[in-house]
Amino acid sequence: MLTLHPEKLPVRAGDSLLDLGCGEGRHTLGLFFLQHTQTISLLGVDLNFSDLHTANRRLSELATHSVRATATFINSNGLQLPFRDHSFDHIICSEVLEHIHDYEQMLSEINRVLKPGGHLCVSVPRFWPEKICWLLEKRYHQVEGGHIRIFNGKRLQQKIAANGYQLYSKHWSHALHVPYWWLRCLFWKQGETFLPVRLYHRLLVWDLFNKPWLTQTLDKWLNPVMGKSLVLYFTKKP
Repeated sequence: MLTLHPEKLPVRAGDSLLDLGCGEGRHTLGLFFLQHTQTISLLGVDLNFSDLHTANRRLSELATHSVRATATFINSNGLQLPFRDHSFDHIICSEVLEHIHDYEQMLSEINRVLKPGGHLCVSVPRFWPEKICWLLEKRYHQVEGGHIRIFNGKRLQQKIAANGYQLYSKHWSHALHVPYWWLRCLFWKQGETFLPVRLYHRLLVWDLFNKPWLTQTLDKWLNPVMGKSLVLYFTKKP
């Protein structure tokens, strides 16, 4: 389940891509699967060893003899990346900045390691669906590793652009996931096994694996109105 649209990142043979805050590797692995016939280098970085272990296990299940792309996962702090200046052609930072206290330092590190003319994809939770979650249940954003801020999308876009970037595309994703998190917050005490929450989660899993026309179309229509994630695409100016 990718938050970004892969076709909006012009990845070509010989390119390098950094997935910053990769978690269990959904974007790294998703692009690896789509681009496996190209000689590209994918690198996922995260602080969570358990997530990285899961990502490596999933990678081993995808790898075949016909693969030309390479994918690697490493443990590192996004506020002080162990890479030289201008190391990557593309950087993804998806659903990460809302967890980071000093997110401006992370943006600075992204700017340092991204090549001039490179592409940056950033996604964060959309303001109003996220705000409702905060209003329904304060513990939603007080759990360890939870969201510590709600971004104003326009201001975030302007902040990134002010560092020498040009926005070239944006969209919203995962509208059908919004009611799930509202239900989770509304029935926080009952937990994720509570019947309404469990049933809606089952619907999302079914949609993920079967991709039926009805839910896929509904999600597409609803994304501009209530998509859970705002996704921004930038080019770093030379």
